[in-house]
Amino acid sequence: MKNPVEDLLKDSGVHLSNEGDAEELRVFQDHLSDYRIIVFDGLNTDSAMFSGNSRSAKKLHLLYDRDNEHYNVFTKLKGAMAKD
Repeated sequence: MKNPVEDLLKDSGVHLSNEGDAEELRVFQDHLSDYRIIVFDGLNTDSAMFSGNSRSAKKLHLLYDRDNEHYNVFTKLKGAMAKD
C-alpha cells in the first residue's frame, strides 16, 4: 500500500523526526514549486508566518496549531477565515 505522505517526504528529502520548522517549509516550497505555500498562525489573513516565493496561482494554505505543534491544510481561505 502506498503512503503519499511518506512518498512526499522521501521525494523532497524532508525529515520530520525533530518536527517541522521554517527550514522544512522552505524545502517543501522548493519541491512543490507548482504551488505557493502559505502558513497562517491563527485565523486572520494578516497572520501569515510563512509565504513561499512561488508565483504560482495554485496555493497550499496551512494553519499552524501551536497547541499541538501541527499544520492543518484547509481548502477554502474565506471559509477558514470567516468569523461570527
